[in-house]
Amino acid sequence: MKQLIGTGVALVTPFKTDFSIDIEALKRVVNHCIEGGIDYLVVLGTTGESATLSSKEKQQVIDTVVSANNSRLPLVLGIGGNNTQKVVEEILTRDLSAFDAILSVSPYYNKPTQEGIYQHFKAIAKASPKPIIMYNVPGRTSSNMLPKTVIRLANDFKNIVGIKEAAGDIVQGMRLIKDKPKDFHIISGDDMITLPMVLAGGSGVISVIGQGFPKEFSTMVNLGLERKVDAAYALHYNIAPSIDMIFAEGNPAGIKAVFNELGICNATVRLPLVSATDALRQEIKSFISQFK
Repeated sequence: MKQLIGTGVALVTPFKTDFSIDIEALKRVVNHCIEGGIDYLVVLGTTGESATLSSKEKQQVIDTVVSANNSRLPLVLGIGGNNTQKVVEEILTRDLSAFDAILSVSPYYNKPTQEGIYQHFKAIAKASPKPIIMYNVPGRTSSNMLPKTVIRLANDFKNIVGIKEAAGDIVQGMRLIKDKPKDFHIISGDDMITLPMVLAGGSGVISVIGQGFPKEFSTMVNLGLERKVDAAYALHYNIAPSIDMIFAEGNPAGIKAVFNELGICNATVRLPLVSATDALRQEIKSFISQFK
């Protein structure tokens, strides 16, 4: 799975002001990422507001991204949840032919034990015809996948090929990198610590800010992979203020505010999320005017 080395982005789902999906804006987002040098695209992740999309709308997003991408970049599809059987059923029934891998979040709300997390991903691994990237994001799930659980799954199931690690804990990330099987990918799920994760031996990132500033962020990741540390950190510190901004009022409200300023899509999100405040939008506007 060399396709997972470098910069992936978790695509937003643009909405019109009436909250319907903005198909043309989604095409613009895809092209903006591809033209900016992104390495792969993640569809229907958390940033895509998948929790608020109907089954019909999810298929609409998939069809739009697949068409706009036109086989230019590898695609990863988010299929996850806290009902193991439902996740398995979706994997078995959805057309995955256009996708290179599945991104599946560790179960949220239920707060399973480490053994429960293991059994959840075991069931998914046995069902999936595609490689699986696990997704650890304790801030959303209230449950941390410990390194020993991740490494156990990585060793037991060859089609579990990586983890998007978003605990925001560089020590945990280094423990994963140290103990992982040779070809298993440790992918940063936290934009702010992407570069140190890469320099420690990680494979790259699945990013939010990367879709806003794809050229600069993907260049930073590539410089990190090439061990050009000073140049990479120069870019990191230029981009870093925008990372704080886009998460200040929640994701994807912040990144959609960036896209609104760039003229790619408007800032509409679906409840229970609300759009970025005028104060944050002004901060983002000021940053972009100086950054670009």
